[in-house]
Amino acid sequence: MVAVGGAKEIVVIGGGTAGVRLAQRLAATAPADAVNLTLLGEEPHAPYNRVLLAEVLAGRYGPEVIALPPVPDGERRGVRAVRIDRADRLVRCADGGVVPYDRLVLATGSNPVLPPLRGLRRPDHDGLPEGVHAFRTMDDCLALSAAVRPGTRAVVIGGGLLGVSAARALAERGAQVVLAQQGEYLMERQLDRAGSRLLKAQLEAWGVEVHTECRVRGLVRTADDTRVAAVELADGFRLDAELTVLACGVRPRTGLARAAGLDVRRGVVVDDELRTSDPHIHAIGDCAEHDERLYGLAGAALEQADVLARLLTVDPSARYTGTRSLTRLTLGALSPEARPDGPTEASPEVPLDLAAFGETTPLPGDDTVQLTDATRGTYRKVVVRGDRLVGGVLLGDLATVGTLARTWEDDVPLPPTTPLLHLLTPDGGS
Repeated sequence: MVAVGGAKEIVVIGGGTAGVRLAQRLAATAPADAVNLTLLGEEPHAPYNRVLLAEVLAGRYGPEVIALPPVPDGERRGVRAVRIDRADRLVRCADGGVVPYDRLVLATGSNPVLPPLRGLRRPDHDGLPEGVHAFRTMDDCLALSAAVRPGTRAVVIGGGLLGVSAARALAERGAQVVLAQQGEYLMERQLDRAGSRLLKAQLEAWGVEVHTECRVRGLVRTADDTRVAAVELADGFRLDAELTVLACGVRPRTGLARAAGLDVRRGVVVDDELRTSDPHIHAIGDCAEHDERLYGLAGAALEQADVLARLLTVDPSARYTGTRSLTRLTLGALSPEARPDGPTEASPEVPLDLAAFGETTPLPGDDTVQLTDATRGTYRKVVVRGDRLVGGVLLGDLATVGTLARTWEDDVPLPPTTPLLHLLTPDGGS
């Protein structure tokens, strides 16, 4: 049992964005000697910004560049928590260690979704077949980076944010990339059809072969059964693949919470105090389900960590009421050497900036304003419901994103005399 009196023992399981932010905020806000913090990180690497893994894969950054700011004393790397003993308030670790807590915070993040593909698993073999990679952790990224070479035939399965980023990064490394997306269009969670068409055109200009409404049936192994040689589609067509990247989404990592008897639905259920069904245990980040919502975004993880740090230290009245998060993605310009047609002076490459927020698909009765410039490769759209801005998509030109995002996040009425088209001008209608 945790001793009564003295500093509060706070244990955080998870060394990702949410866990590290919480540790930093606790160190900044807790009165001196009020908190003893232990952060258990399963990965051996220094905590890093997962959003920038594609930049490491592309060769633009080294792993050290995307490291998060140092964690205060109490960080333990390469330590996997295997069980929560709620009765005695202990965390039991794979190395035999036992860590007591007054408050426990689950920041366990999410795992990649591994689709039920024929040939992906064998009963006598742990892990993924040779040539097949998930793309979620630094180890995934480093393994992919070591395997890719100019001309490598790579198939990326999944056309969401992660799949698009991975395809773009592999193209930067000179791979011959095919992106297979089961849905109707790329990045369905963030974009509308028009925005997705522009994104698809840009990827194709960078040499990525894009297939939408394309269901993958299985993986085809080599004759000696040592590695995967092709990806088989539902219509029987096969895509040669020296590398296969699984980017089929993520699922909250809830095994510890479920085994401990906590309330788990899609994620670990938390209230406005980010408290689970056990009042001594909280959850934040990708693993947490608040008000029936999973966010899976860095912005929400950071906000939850900030609220919880205040609640545990200086402001017991602090509450989390939800996050209005904006998704941003920058696909860097393809280097001349990596262009599918080789270096050229024509059509100089530029990066593609993307931002999406709120509801990008209008409901009946909503007002929509769209501006498309095919020459410049830009697309801007906002959705207005009544007197409120409820969503938008910007590709190629983010001049108005700051003002639009603030208007949406503040949820304030739009001026009745402002023409809706003015929302897409550089001052965003301000």
